[in-house]
Amino acid sequence: MAAVVKYRGDVKDVHVITDRSSSDASPPDAERLRLAQADSGEQDWRAWGPYLSERAWGTVREDYSEHGTAWDYFPHDHARSRAYRWNEDGMAGVCDERQTFAFALALWNGKDPILKERMFGLGGDGGNHGEDVKEYWWYEDSTPTHSWMRWRYHYPQAAFPYDELVAVNALRGRDDTEYELVDTGIFDDDRYWAVTVDYAKASPTDLCMVVTVANRGDQAATLHVLPTLWFRNTWSWGLPGGDRIPRLTGQGTRLVGEHRVLGQLLLEGDGGPVPLLCDNDTNAERLWGLPGRSPYPKDGINDHVVNGAATVNPAREGTKGALHYVLDVPAGGQRQIRLRLTRTASPPAAAPPPPADLSDGFEAVVWARRAEANRFFAGVIPPAATPDEALVARQAIAGLMWGKQFYHFDVKRWLEGDPGSTPPPAGRRHGRNSAWWHMTSFDVISMPDPWEYPWYAAWDLAFHCVSIARVDPGFAKEQILLLLREWYLHPNGQIPAYEWAFGDVNPPVHAWAALKVFEIDGGRDYEFLARVMHKLLLNFTWWVNRKDTGGNNVFEGGFLGLDNVGPFDRSAALPVAGVLEQSDGTGWMGMYALNLLDMAIVLAEHDRTWVDTATKFFEHFAYIAAAAYEQGLWDEEDAFFYDVLRLADGTKVPLKVRSVVGLLPLAATTRLTARTLHHLPELGARLRWFLTNRPEYAQVIGTRRLGPDGRQQRLLSMVGPEQVVRLLARMLDPDEFLSDFGLRTLSRAHLDKPFSVTLGGQEFSVGYEPAESTSGLFGGNSNWRGPIWMPTNFLLISALRDYAAFFGDDLQVEYPTRSGVKHTLDEIADDLSARLISLFTQDDWGRRPIYGAAQMFQTHPDWRDLIAFPEYFHGDNGAGLGAWHQTGWTALVADLILTLRR
Repeated sequence: MAAVVKYRGDVKDVHVITDRSSSDASPPDAERLRLAQADSGEQDWRAWGPYLSERAWGTVREDYSEHGTAWDYFPHDHARSRAYRWNEDGMAGVCDERQTFAFALALWNGKDPILKERMFGLGGDGGNHGEDVKEYWWYEDSTPTHSWMRWRYHYPQAAFPYDELVAVNALRGRDDTEYELVDTGIFDDDRYWAVTVDYAKASPTDLCMVVTVANRGDQAATLHVLPTLWFRNTWSWGLPGGDRIPRLTGQGTRLVGEHRVLGQLLLEGDGGPVPLLCDNDTNAERLWGLPGRSPYPKDGINDHVVNGAATVNPAREGTKGALHYVLDVPAGGQRQIRLRLTRTASPPAAAPPPPADLSDGFEAVVWARRAEANRFFAGVIPPAATPDEALVARQAIAGLMWGKQFYHFDVKRWLEGDPGSTPPPAGRRHGRNSAWWHMTSFDVISMPDPWEYPWYAAWDLAFHCVSIARVDPGFAKEQILLLLREWYLHPNGQIPAYEWAFGDVNPPVHAWAALKVFEIDGGRDYEFLARVMHKLLLNFTWWVNRKDTGGNNVFEGGFLGLDNVGPFDRSAALPVAGVLEQSDGTGWMGMYALNLLDMAIVLAEHDRTWVDTATKFFEHFAYIAAAAYEQGLWDEEDAFFYDVLRLADGTKVPLKVRSVVGLLPLAATTRLTARTLHHLPELGARLRWFLTNRPEYAQVIGTRRLGPDGRQQRLLSMVGPEQVVRLLARMLDPDEFLSDFGLRTLSRAHLDKPFSVTLGGQEFSVGYEPAESTSGLFGGNSNWRGPIWMPTNFLLISALRDYAAFFGDDLQVEYPTRSGVKHTLDEIADDLSARLISLFTQDDWGRRPIYGAAQMFQTHPDWRDLIAFPEYFHGDNGAGLGAWHQTGWTALVADLILTLRR
């Protein structure tokens, strides 16, 4: 049985005992009961969670510069001293869903120049491949209600090499690898702290916490641990009614908070910590040589602990407070701290709170929540999954849960400035996001990466929801609906893309995700589907009106989330006069039309008013799918879809780049069964009329065969049966897209034969790059010219299963291409899933491909089972690349495991 930590007494060494049997724990399915209570409103178990961002500095929200240089305007060096306007950040942090308060961990090894209050990293100008965090932490566990969570961080005992990381990365270019913290040698002798924080909820607003610090070095060492509680600064901006300041006081070994809306908060710790109090206000004197609001500003605790300065309030009052522990830990030993954070009274609260239970009751909560979490995940992860796959799936879900962040951004207020602040530059009114003045965000949202992408991204979020629905369909549905609400969706129908440019165009995957979530949830919530459908009708119309400039059912769209996939920036002005007609844009829209058709069919079986909508999207799909061939996106000789540049004089220039752009039309497919056509005779009649009077559409709507039930079914597909086989021959070719770890985003054939085109006197090219981008397009921050990306792989695997549902075992293709061995499409989908899963699991030598040549991550017993979920993967060897905590869509690996091992 697994070893777990037994928590006893004050700050003492940890005792390890075996896990208790299920008979000692709470009743079965306690976590599912909590989810039901949260969904019904009976008890708000989601009220507190890990909604505190890992980074608030360097974001668009906090940028009030003239030229939109967010990383320069609010750098890491300012973060400890400058009050945030929109949201807070911290390590291992939690807060309430309105971020009235925030709690996080601060550490000091006695050598660093500052407290470790937040993770350090480099921006686009400082990292040689874009933004990059330079720390190591992991989200080990979390239930969907956050009743049980675990967070882990490895903190060097030597001085953190801030200057070295900045200097070395500045010297490296795009052709060089990134210089990481492990490359400095700071972990080579195991002199680091392994810091683990366990959270267990006794109630929705009563959180038991255990901080365990383990000295992995061979010498005794001292660590300062500062659990920190503070109120988000809402009082400095001159807003009406916002001038009332909450209060924290230090009382013995605890902090007591008073807030006019939240009520009374208590943070109490065992042992003998010293309360330190300051104010969550800007240190204007340090930053700009100006007087500030408070003599004990935001960095007061930092300056006191690190430098011994008299910068904490001797009266022990403020709006930010920490319990200061100094732990002496022997070599190889570990110590622990017990903490309890509780809302002890509703407002107004005058009486002092009673002492927190940090003994038997505390221990019972921790034991019960951990056992309940194990039971919950035993019901989620199939028994057929290997222990290593179960480990990966559970940590993937944990990363998704920890990626839920409080997001606050009133764009109109940001554009105009606050009454109590310096007015923003005049150019802001016509600059970034100025057309999105209607947006007012004040929500908990699933983020792609809490450090590198501490803001939502529309198409990322759609994929997140598919995996989230496996454990919390209620939250997944809420997230799908959120970006379609009137305070997000633009009045013209556009879905906001992401914070740096809400007006950029992301692929239209919301309908696809809504259907997936609907199905995972049991296919019963028709109200949810109808609410989504109403808003997506507006969005589909926006696409038709704005991204089909020729009115020929072939779509543009720009970069569509694929960054540098083309020879030039597809979101910028073209190098010559003309229009770029995109195979991915057209494929996405074909898929979108079919998704809305499927949704309308489901709804029409319960409400006949949706029948007309079903026939509308049936016809619209036919127009889009046929246009892809009529307008020359399909190249018959190459058996591939390409983008086509239509010049002002009518000349068409195919951009013959074999990339994922040409594979995405495969995802535009669905089936019409005899049952559907029987229940919706109007749809059947329209289909027959189309085939009789518009025979040119037969290729995309005419294929039919008997289904497993012996009744006729029809395939609606942008890629017909003949084209499917030919296109799959490209996709499943090891010399092109198929790697040992999934599908590459660019054909490996472009390694020896890069694509090149001359336009407007300039040469543009695309070559196979399996790792980080050497291109400056989109800042070089991601690469779609060779690496493996989870979302597009997931879509293509889903498409294979859709085709398999139509063709059954009758259609078999060579896999891999030229192997001489044929497989069914379901077998191929299974194998592709296994290849993607193998990125994370140990191979025969005990190595995980995601960690590449990083020996410590591959072999060290303290590191090798802590799983990262990178943004994308090396196209040849599977090494993880890009953002290191992008558990958002990379968490789709959990869905693949659950599907493959079901």
